[in-house]
Amino acid sequence: MTARIAPLTPPYTPEVQASLEKWMPPGAAVEPLVLFRTMARYSLLSDRMRGLGAVFLGHGLLPKRVRELLILRTCARCHAEYEWGVHVTAFAALVGLDPEAVASTLRPASGEDLDAVLLRFVDELHDTGTVSDPTWETLASHFEPNAMLEMLSMVGFYHAISFIANAARLPLEPWAARMSGA
Repeated sequence: MTARIAPLTPPYTPEVQASLEKWMPPGAAVEPLVLFRTMARYSLLSDRMRGLGAVFLGHGLLPKRVRELLILRTCARCHAEYEWGVHVTAFAALVGLDPEAVASTLRPASGEDLDAVLLRFVDELHDTGTVSDPTWETLASHFEPNAMLEMLSMVGFYHAISFIANAARLPLEPWAARMSGA
């Protein structure tokens, strides 16, 4: 499938190079992600989205494992294999998500443990635009109000990322996990 919005390719202008370096972790062994090279076409939007993404990935209130469960479930619900695969490969093992936990992000949520409630939280937002009282009350007993705001914002942010990846038809990163392999 051909990308609807072509990602930028080298050689980059100094401004684009600087922007891409901000998106990627220092010393990354892979070239800047297709998503970042696509977003770099619109520098103002790219800079603003990078700032919000940095809050979630580098300065957030949530435990990293919780963060990744929410991101993976959001991407799975949006059928955004591009972003789901990047996060599985880059973060899942680092934050303690075993293969079963990763696979659970692709299945209907069941149970009452915290993981299941987190997945249900994403499902409810995705399906209804809100969260039921029981789901909210359970999560509010584990997370402070600011963390709850972060959770709501992160799910919305990764919907936007999923929409970009899907509608722009970004090609999958060759090294990233695939939903069919989970």
